[in-house]
Amino acid sequence: MKVLGKWFIVALMLVTGPAKAALDIVITEGVDAARPIAVVPFVWQGTGPVPSQISDVVMSDLTRSGTFKPVDELGLPQRNISTVDQFKVSQWGSVAAEAVVMGSVKPYGPDQYLVNFDLVDLVKAQMQSGSGPTNASEYLIDSRETVITSAQFRQYGHRISDIVYEKLTGIRGAFLTRIAYVVVNHGDKSPYKLMIADYDGYNEQMLLRSPEPLMSPAWSPDGRKLAYVSFENKKAEIFVQDIYTQARSKITSFSGINGAPTFSPDGKKLAVTLSKDGQPEVYVVDINTKALKRVTNHYAIDTEASWAPDGKSLIFTSERGGRPQIYQVALDSGRISRLTFEGEWNLGGSIAPDGRSMVFVNRTNGKFNIARMDLETRFMQVLTSTRLDESPSIAPNGTMVIYGTTYNGKQVLAAVSMDGRFKARLPVGQGEIKSPAWSPFL
Repeated sequence: MKVLGKWFIVALMLVTGPAKAALDIVITEGVDAARPIAVVPFVWQGTGPVPSQISDVVMSDLTRSGTFKPVDELGLPQRNISTVDQFKVSQWGSVAAEAVVMGSVKPYGPDQYLVNFDLVDLVKAQMQSGSGPTNASEYLIDSRETVITSAQFRQYGHRISDIVYEKLTGIRGAFLTRIAYVVVNHGDKSPYKLMIADYDGYNEQMLLRSPEPLMSPAWSPDGRKLAYVSFENKKAEIFVQDIYTQARSKITSFSGINGAPTFSPDGKKLAVTLSKDGQPEVYVVDINTKALKRVTNHYAIDTEASWAPDGKSLIFTSERGGRPQIYQVALDSGRISRLTFEGEWNLGGSIAPDGRSMVFVNRTNGKFNIARMDLETRFMQVLTSTRLDESPSIAPNGTMVIYGTTYNGKQVLAAVSMDGRFKARLPVGQGEIKSPAWSPFL
């Protein structure tokens, strides 16, 4: 119990990182194994400077996905093309890439721009280049045309990235998503801020500021609300807040621990950790009625519950086996089974959106790393190799995990692909960022 008490405090500390307008990602591993793709700078068909270069957003997104590696722009044989009709296969024979993204932007009206893009199958084009004349449209994978405003340039860049990613991988892109986190600036009068931003750190907005700690933000399934823990009233309380209207409601305010909220898949309930009856236990609370259902009842600490995608069970961390391990409880029968056995500790688990694997923090030989376990075979793979990794949050398409780690003596945010191949780090800025949470699809 004393050991888990220390672990519980460590878990609440969570992750820190930079408080910048854009959380620029530094890729540290996995680029060489990424799939090459060519992104041609979109052609500006207006006068004066281009309002924003959408292709820069696309290149950054595809790079950050860990799946693709854009070809150096200087190595592109054609750099002033916008449609597949202008694409000359003969000039692309030596380019090692599987696809080409090209497009254009032109004025369409007051603060309106017409954006088009084509996605070309370069491998198919190269294979057919020696078979005689062909229709250029045979190489076309996708083509779109949309009118946007100047404020929508980044958003539409993410939309293009989503389309490209899905067309080439068969997996839905997650570039039009957001992250939530807590920024801490210890020198400020109200040092704690609950923030949301685009997944890449742009369009950062403050949802709440407090002189007391804020922690554990969790997204609702529709991406409209956040649940979080606040100490603003000198005690731990759980709130749910609408990120658009700012309206919020207090969900629990019992004596002792009110922590680790996570939304049910239907958005109607929260799984929470409460110690109102003694030891910390897992409860489910109805958000509208505030009705409570106690899920666990054990002398050991039970905490950090998260939902299975079907909403029929919870996984949670417990010391009931002697050390922190991850268990699963069926909500209809109350039957509990142990999921993890390898390593010294396993904690803070969440199940991937497809329900096939689980991501969690594993401690082996005193090192805390992010790990993934196949729920059918129970094969566990440690994804990271740094020393103190915490608070993993899975992207809604199940391809990436954002988490916290320590770099050069500072706590930072980092990301790793679900296969452990691709790794990236967010550089340290002023302040700290804690408790990263990846939104659902928006």
